[in-house]
Amino acid sequence: MKNLRVYSNKFNIKKNEVHSLVKNLSVELNFSIQTLEINFISGEEIQVINKSYLEHNYTTDIITFNYSTTVKLLDGEIFISVDDAKQNAEKFKVSLSDELVRLIIHGILHLLHFDDKTADDKKIMKRMENKLLSTNKFILL
Repeated sequence: MKNLRVYSNKFNIKKNEVHSLVKNLSVELNFSIQTLEINFISGEEIQVINKSYLEHNYTTDIITFNYSTTVKLLDGEIFISVDDAKQNAEKFKVSLSDELVRLIIHGILHLLHFDDKTADDKKIMKRMENKLLSTNKFILL
């Protein structure tokens, strides 16, 4: 997909599958990409980003930076901790690949201005995540 960059130095992510997933999501959610980077990194790396940019000194599964000026033209960066995704997959008894797909969907929803700060917003976002996950089955590893 044009203007999408996928980075994964330490993990064997199938980049072509990530591109296919994002392309499907762009059709389903009606968005285009100005620039989008999806970075698969370690828990240690995401903790450094979380502390440096968000002043949170802990690891997390995903951080999204949105630089978009319009809702339907995405410009942003998504950082996914594969280490945290592994823990989530074990906790929720899903495959690591499904958890990574869910996190990509989650990040793109944030870029489309979905939020999960309040309980109501979290329900709306989770419902959309689940719907998109059910229609987008990709094997990323």
